[in-house]
Amino acid sequence: MALTNLNNTHLTEAQLTEAQTALTSLETAMAAIIVNLSAEDRQKYGSINEQNKLLVNKVSDYKKNQPALSASEIDWEEFDRDFASRKNYEGFITRLESLITRLKSAKTLHDYDNYQAALIDYAYTAYKAGTASPGFEVKQNELKQFFGKSTKTDEAFPKENK
Repeated sequence: MALTNLNNTHLTEAQLTEAQTALTSLETAMAAIIVNLSAEDRQKYGSINEQNKLLVNKVSDYKKNQPALSASEIDWEEFDRDFASRKNYEGFITRLESLITRLKSAKTLHDYDNYQAALIDYAYTAYKAGTASPGFEVKQNELKQFFGKSTKTDEAFPKENK
């Protein structure tokens, strides 16, 4: 028998509302800085790679420790604000990505549980349709569309689609 109920922890209505409110608050708080770049802009501006981040960090270190060696043409106050924002955003992104990964994992377990229950229900439906119980043949015909062709013996337990 397949394992079921791998994740039987569910948010209460109050927790769900609190989470949705928190997301709305986060979206509102970040609205002023959120930029939606076009594909062309993303290509144009790109993302600095790790090597270039090291360059930026080194330039910042030089500005702080040996300011006389820094170019006077640069608005260093704006540079520092950009630098701080970049670090703050990176922290937000890391935390959000971690949350997304954990949410996807929890969702995966719920998906698995639902799928296993659906397979059990389909097998039950196939059994009941075989006994000519009213309504089960129609249900079986409706559910068959979700499974590939299989042999008669495998029909009650279709292969998982991944």
